[in-house]
Amino acid sequence: MSSHVRTEHLDIDALLADRDTHIIVCCGSGGVGKTTTSAALALRAAEQGRKVVVLTIDPARRLAQSMGIEQLDNTPRRVPLDGIAGSLDAMMLDMKRTFDEVVEAQATPEKARQILTNPFYIALSSSFAGTQEYMAMEKLGQLYAEAQEHGTYDLIVVDTPPSRSALDFLDAPERLSSFLDGKFVRLMLVPARGPVRLMSAGVGMVTNALTKILGAQILKDLQLFVTALDTVFGGFRARAQQTYALLQARQTAFVVVAAPEPDALREAAYFVDRLAADRMPLRGLVVNRATPVHTAGLTAAAAAAAAERLRGGGGITTGLLDLHASREKVAARQVALRQRFAAGHPTVPTVVVPALAGDVHDLDGLRQVGDLMAQAET
Repeated sequence: MSSHVRTEHLDIDALLADRDTHIIVCCGSGGVGKTTTSAALALRAAEQGRKVVVLTIDPARRLAQSMGIEQLDNTPRRVPLDGIAGSLDAMMLDMKRTFDEVVEAQATPEKARQILTNPFYIALSSSFAGTQEYMAMEKLGQLYAEAQEHGTYDLIVVDTPPSRSALDFLDAPERLSSFLDGKFVRLMLVPARGPVRLMSAGVGMVTNALTKILGAQILKDLQLFVTALDTVFGGFRARAQQTYALLQARQTAFVVVAAPEPDALREAAYFVDRLAADRMPLRGLVVNRATPVHTAGLTAAAAAAAAERLRGGGGITTGLLDLHASREKVAARQVALRQRFAAGHPTVPTVVVPALAGDVHDLDGLRQVGDLMAQAET
């Protein structure tokens, strides 16, 4: 980065070497290389001796391809690495499977069967808004508990969904509590919590009206589902709150990933501000795919002027001068954008990673990204 941008350097290797850091959460808008960054951090940590699992919540399948795994699913899969001191597993969140696991763990086999076949549960676990964030909290909590109990991992790297929904999981405990404590849920629970004769006249009228509108079987299915939700997922609410507290703890480090573009850096500013408001431990910012700045030699203005003088003759030289001038202008614009971000967030440690010539599609590419992050300057 240009010397005009005054900000603390984000030391990637120091972050990965810190044995008190057990969770790294990468967040950022879509299309900024967040999944690649997460995988590169996980690989570099494993090759430095740590036992790592990387959990992606991004629906893209690039992570499996780059790590040489045929398919990622809800079960951690070992990444084939030879001759390293640590280990690396990778997985992709399957929100319905995680939901099913919660049911199977918390209910009796018969109760679990009733819940898993309930049409309202099937709809909720497959596509209900917010379910992915709830299950991300659940899976992270599961991984951390397993790591603490069995020593399977000493570092969990989480690749969050793109855009601002990447931080929706921070609201999961509160939103779940609001839903379970809502008036409609309490109304549906009345028949299950007491004899019908004890129901108030008002509740009875509402239930009769719902029966006429929905039909008796649909209302019964809904009441069974809400009852199961209340009895089975009370524990989930408590665990989600525990995971939220874990995210605020010293052993967690949030890394915001951005591209040197206006929209991406605006999103990065939102993430930084939101994390600060929620007292989440932000470790720093990774600015990906930056155009290198040539501090010495031919400036953009000089290249453009030289190209103009040669314009009549045409040829390769003119084209190269035009290309150089264009790249220098892009680099200067990116520096200005980073300066603006740094002015608004001067305490955020930053590392700027230069753009690669092509896409990352294998382990060597991920190693190169890790090297660039570790060697890059602010």
